[in-house]
Amino acid sequence: MDWKVCLATFGTIILAELGDKTQLAAIMMTCKTARPLSVFVGAVAALTIVTLLGVVFGEGLMRIVPEHLLKNVAAGVFIVIGVLMLIGRM
Repeated sequence: MDWKVCLATFGTIILAELGDKTQLAAIMMTCKTARPLSVFVGAVAALTIVTLLGVVFGEGLMRIVPEHLLKNVAAGVFIVIGVLMLIGRM
């Protein structure tokens, strides 16, 4: 296992997930049900499956599309989303 990649992935995802709708949904479910352990187990299972799907999809995509093209497309999509968000706030 490449621990540098593992830690970089951990850091990136934990920063991206803090305060997002997934965390808010877990907070709301805990408040609604008063069952924090059940909410935790359900959230971990869901995030594990979603992450597995992302990794499997990403691995398959890398076999078909060159890495440099994927990076450029991803960068372009992020720029478009950022511009749309900026316009929506004006």
